[in-house]
Amino acid sequence: MKSLIKILTKKKLKISFVESCTGGLLASTITSISGASKVFNLGLVTYSNQAKIKILKVNKNIIKEYGAVSHECCSAMVKNLSRISRANINVSITGIAGPKGGTKQKPVGLVYIGVKKGDKIQINKCLFKSKKRSSIQRATVKKALDLILRIAK
Repeated sequence: MKSLIKILTKKKLKISFVESCTGGLLASTITSISGASKVFNLGLVTYSNQAKIKILKVNKNIIKEYGAVSHECCSAMVKNLSRISRANINVSITGIAGPKGGTKQKPVGLVYIGVKKGDKIQINKCLFKSKKRSSIQRATVKKALDLILRIAK
């Protein structure tokens, strides 16, 4: 984590997050490190579909057609965040942390993590095996940090 902040600082890169199922855990994790203020720009928690639509301007038809936990929604979240934040690296997270809310098509542990740097957007579909909410949230944050580290290098 400290290495991530060092890399971002050295490269003068700013980072912003929009989180749903992690409820701000990613932002909290990065701001717990000294020096985060040099790189961390903005953190939003758009937990409800309404917040995704009203604040992030995700088209309501995307949520209606694909659901909030989808490749399409995650992509719209990260694109719209980058317009708001103007950060170099933007990250979006949407998923089902459980223990309830899963279906056969979208089981508990299904999470999408979007990372946008410049014009490059990467949407990662993850399926975390744990059925424990806190484990899924922590695993999501760890995966997001790994993806950010990879794209920042």
